[in-house]
Amino acid sequence: GSMAAALGGLGLLQGRVGLAAAAAATFFSRPGCRALVWGDGAVFSSAGRSYSFEAKEEEELRVRYLDDEHKGIVVLGLNRSHARNALNKNLLKMMSKAVDALKSDKKVRTVIFRSEVPGIFCAGADLKERAKMHSSEVGSFASKARATINEMANLPVPTIAAIDGTALGGGLELALACDIRVAACSAKMGLVETKLAIIPGAGGTQRLPRIIGVSLAKELIFSARTVDGEEAKSIGLISHVVEQNEAGDAAYRRALVLAREFLPQGPLAMRVAKLAINQGMEV
Repeated sequence: GSMAAALGGLGLLQGRVGLAAAAAATFFSRPGCRALVWGDGAVFSSAGRSYSFEAKEEEELRVRYLDDEHKGIVVLGLNRSHARNALNKNLLKMMSKAVDALKSDKKVRTVIFRSEVPGIFCAGADLKERAKMHSSEVGSFASKARATINEMANLPVPTIAAIDGTALGGGLELALACDIRVAACSAKMGLVETKLAIIPGAGGTQRLPRIIGVSLAKELIFSARTVDGEEAKSIGLISHVVEQNEAGDAAYRRALVLAREFLPQGPLAMRVAKLAINQGMEV
């Protein structure tokens, strides 16, 4: 179905895109915390504003500078509700532009990555778009995805991924590139690329083993299994797991609490500490 077509990773696709259907099954695998059901016209309010999901093209990535007690926190919100936040060329370009602007902005102290779409964080690469690509374009798309996610990993401020819904393939790779991950117990996470006869192509094969250890990372990638928030917490994939709330933004709220702990610290010290840790992990 069309939902399945939106799924997938960022590796090089071999074989038919129809294989994505297999990945759809992973959405419904584990019973976990109660699932929230959303109507089509779902509107949820967050930090006092309400959003409807009639997203315009230019609003596929929302950038919000918070204020008052959250001053210094910037929220990047994925907002392609019709495509389960799948990463396409346009969204990658917008992310790259946003990260570039944040990199040199002295007012930015912490960045939170979240989804504005209830129930989904990011379904991975947009396989519908990829099916239309010439084979020569696929490699450059994967490179662009890898580069954008690397730029994000190298932001000089702490980054937190708030995972309130499903994060698969490239969507999980995006979260793995953040410094810290927080998830709702109902969220599903997995690198499901091997189902599509491809491998995680945007850093998952490097970052997942560094975060959860080699054997577990191999098991998850070899099996293309998805885990819920509780299991993700028990294997160290995420740092905090929270019960989902009515608004569907419990992980985001937890991320805000965490981000506030980072705000009072010296910005130069943060930058150097992050650099020291990141470089140390790669030697």
